[in-house]
Amino acid sequence: MIDPHRVEELLERAVRIRPRAYCPYSGFAVGASVLTDDGRFFEGVNVENAALGPTICAERAAVACAVAAGARKLVACAVVGGPREADPRAIRPCGTCRQVLHELGGGELMVYTVGVAGRSLAELLPQAFDGGSL
Repeated sequence: MIDPHRVEELLERAVRIRPRAYCPYSGFAVGASVLTDDGRFFEGVNVENAALGPTICAERAAVACAVAAGARKLVACAVVGGPREADPRAIRPCGTCRQVLHELGGGELMVYTVGVAGRSLAELLPQAFDGGSL
C-alpha cells in the first residue's frame, strides 16, 4: 500500500508538468509522474510528432527519465490529460505504456489518475507479456 500523501504528490506532479506537453497536432496535453521503490519521483509529458509513430507518451517519457537516473523498479504511476486549455481529467495509460510500466513495475504497480481510485497494473493489463512462457 502506498502512503496517501505520496499518491497525492504523485498526482500533483503529473498535473504540474502537464502544461509542458508538446501537442501541436492533437491539443491533448498529458502529464505523468512515476514513483520508484527508493522514493524518487520522475515526470514526463507527451511529445507529439507530425509522423505520429515517433510520438512519445507522457508515461514512457517519465519512465525514460527514471531509467536514465538509474531506477530499475517502479511502484506507482500517475497520469492526467485533456485539452491543453482545460483542467486535467482522468485518463489511463495506453496499451504500449501499460506494457512498458509492467517491465519495470510488474502487476503490483499502482496507476492513479484524478478523481478515480487507483488500480493495479495487473487489473489494467491482464496477462501482460513478460518474456516467459504462457
